[in-house]
Parts: sequence; C-alpha cells; structure tokens
Amino acid sequence: MASLKPDVRAASRLVVKIGSALLVGEGGLKTDWLVALAEDVAAARARGTDVVLVSSGSIALGRRVLGLPAGALALEQSQAAAAVGQIRLARAYEEVLAPHGVTTAQVLVTLEDTDDRRRYLNSRATMETLLSLGVVPIVNENDTVATDEIRFGDNDRLAAQIAVTVGADQLILLSDVDGFYTANPKEDPSAERFEIVEHISPEIEAMAGDPISGLSKGGMKTKLLAAKTAVAGGCAMAIMEGSVARPLSALAEGANSTWFLPEGDPQVARKRWIAAMKPRGEIFVDAGAVEALMSGKSLLPAGVTRVVGTFGRGEPVAVAGPDRAILAKGLVRYTAEEAHKIAGHRSREIEEILGYPGRAALIHRDDMVVG
Repeated sequence: MASLKPDVRAASRLVVKIGSALLVGEGGLKTDWLVALAEDVAAARARGTDVVLVSSGSIALGRRVLGLPAGALALEQSQAAAAVGQIRLARAYEEVLAPHGVTTAQVLVTLEDTDDRRRYLNSRATMETLLSLGVVPIVNENDTVATDEIRFGDNDRLAAQIAVTVGADQLILLSDVDGFYTANPKEDPSAERFEIVEHISPEIEAMAGDPISGLSKGGMKTKLLAAKTAVAGGCAMAIMEGSVARPLSALAEGANSTWFLPEGDPQVARKRWIAAMKPRGEIFVDAGAVEALMSGKSLLPAGVTRVVGTFGRGEPVAVAGPDRAILAKGLVRYTAEEAHKIAGHRSREIEEILGYPGRAALIHRDDMVVG
C-alpha cells in the first residue's frame, strides 16, 4: 500500500491548510513554527511547486489582542477579532516568507464566492494569475463580513474548495491529529490509523468523531467532508499532525499521516464537471477560431460571429463552428449582452467598447471542453 502514497515533493500545485491551534498559543503567534513552515514553502517553490496556504488563526489572534474572553464569541465580536487578527496574520506570513524571496498575497473569501459561478470564475482567475506570477496566496474565510448563511464554517472544507478551484493535485491538512483513525484515539486505545483511504465508504464515514481541540472547529467529520470534495476533484488529500517543525518535510520523510487517494486527474475532473452542465446559450465562431480551439487555445472575441441566448458571466455556453456543429462547451467570462458587443473585435478594443477593462479571452481554455 505504501507505494500508492503520493509524494508531497512531487506535487505540481499544493494547498496547505493550517489550523488555529498550530499557529496561535497562549502566548500569541507561534513564530518559530511559522518560520520553519516558511522554509518548507520556500523549498516547494524552489522545486517549481505552486503553493496556496489556507490559514486559520485570525480570530484567535485578534481575540487576544482585544482581550476578549475564552469560549464562544458573539458574531460581532468574532468579526471584530477577525478584522484585528487578519492584518497581523497577513503581516506574519509576509515577514517569514520575504527572506526567501517569496511574495505573498491575502485572499479573503466566503462560501458565496464559490457557490456563485461569476464569483467562482473571478476568484479562480485571480488565484491563477497570482500563482503564475510566483506568488503564494494566503487564503482565509472573510470572517469580518461572513454571517452564518454565507460561511464555510471551517477551513478544512474551505481548503478543499480552494484546492478544487485552483486544480491542485495535493491538499495537506496540518492538524492536531496524525491521521484518520477507526475511532477517536484519545478515547479508544485500540483505534488504528489508516495509511491510505482509497474510497470513502459509509463505513469510513461512520468512524469520524467530534473535534478534539478546543481551538479548532474542524473535527474528523469536517475533514472527511473536505476529503470527499478534494478527491472528487482529482486532488489527493493528507491529514497529518502539524506541530512538528517543517511539517511538509516531515511528511515527505514518512511522518504519520493518512492519504485519501483522488478519483482522477484534477483537470480531467474539472472538464467533466463543465461537460455535464446544460448550456445557457450558443456562441458561433469562424473557421480561424475553430482551428485555434482545436489546437488548445482560448476563445477570443475576434473569432466570434454570432451570440445566441441569455446568459451571465460564469455560465455554461456551447460553441459552434460555421457549419453550426457544436465543437466545445465552456464557462463564458462575459454576459450575453457584453459578448454580443465585443463579438468580432480584438481583445485590445474591449475597454473602449464596454467602457471598462475586461479579460482577453471570452472563454479561457481552462474553462472549456473541446469535442
């Protein structure tokens, strides 16, 4: 079974989730641990791996600065603590990664940003651009504005959604437990840890217990939900105890963990998801655009001859050639009205036509299934 284990050093795109208990202690931020983690991140970047960090800790940091009591906080107190903590958290990551020549960016999201197709596409485009520029995004739930109905509720599921959004091939949950067990190991001495989970069966789900740490919201149930999201998107996921210095190096060297194996390649899974959508309209293109699409390029406005239907940004549309045969399906980056206005025009003319700058591609190749 060990041969099935993914190697974190071989990841092309890696998402790492960091729990509050690892980052924040009674004395505040655990700077030494964060400095060591930065060495791991810098080493991954040097190998050519794209890295995204999904970090808890803003509320835990902020409540200490504000002197708020232990225990559950009122919504407005949590939002105030997050506002204070987020700026400190972002600065801490910047300070530990800058000496390695790594640029960081803060990205704050809510559940709405992944549920809404337009926001999803915008988030994905931003993250792709940051990663292409060698930046390490530091992602957190936007607790300063999120209310219960638009919350992820835990950063395990947020991390899984981010992993799927950016097409990561590996997701590492740095936790307060060293893997997934047949039962809670702190309550049942006979509990056994899984090295690998190839399929999340009902029996596996029944083994999940409740949160262990008082600081962490994400118990094993939320980690399994995260695993289900990740593996369905073609992303392998590991749970490991993260308090050791340089946890990613420790994982590579055989530290205790549980790997959940993916159900396929992340890009293939994404294309399959797009292919299953019902088109909201059709975009007709000329022979030159057909040739470009068949060679793996994005669809630019210049090749569009006609726009049919009513659709919004981020919604699925079919792409048809001069013979009216459907040759592709994709998520469009403009509304039907905008697409009609810029059809047949060069990308550099978009701002003049619409009155505001837009994206060069009408449908990016990563958001399109050809054939």
